[in-house]
Amino acid sequence: MAAVTVEFAKEYGYIVLTLAAYIFLNFWMARQVGNARKKYKIFYPTMYATEAESKDAKAFNCVQRGHQNSLEMAPLFFVALLLGGLKHPLISTGLGIVYLVARYFYFVGYSTGDPKNRLKIGGLSFPALFGLVICMISFGVSLIRR
Repeated sequence: MAAVTVEFAKEYGYIVLTLAAYIFLNFWMARQVGNARKKYKIFYPTMYATEAESKDAKAFNCVQRGHQNSLEMAPLFFVALLLGGLKHPLISTGLGIVYLVARYFYFVGYSTGDPKNRLKIGGLSFPALFGLVICMISFGVSLIRR
């Protein structure tokens, strides 16, 4: 069996720490959904409540949806951050931190019960993710041009 050696720039450590921070953010969001389940009495396995089930359905669904949307976007964020960070570790870390902070505000805004509030600061997650995709594309192009 052939051994493979991969060498990372020391700055790539910031990429790893940014991913770790996202994991903690995700745990926190999951906890908020659990707290909302208790508060609004929406029990498992119900993913989303209906108005027929609870007068607080919209409030609960906004908390649940804020977390669910973050989970839906997580694979894109992870791949773009990990790959873009191979060529642009500091730029990708900066964009990753902007993404994390924006995702926090996206969740907090959504959790107010008014979905429009998710985009006030949370909307910055989309340009940050786009920037990470550009870094990833740059890395891909650099591999092809070797």
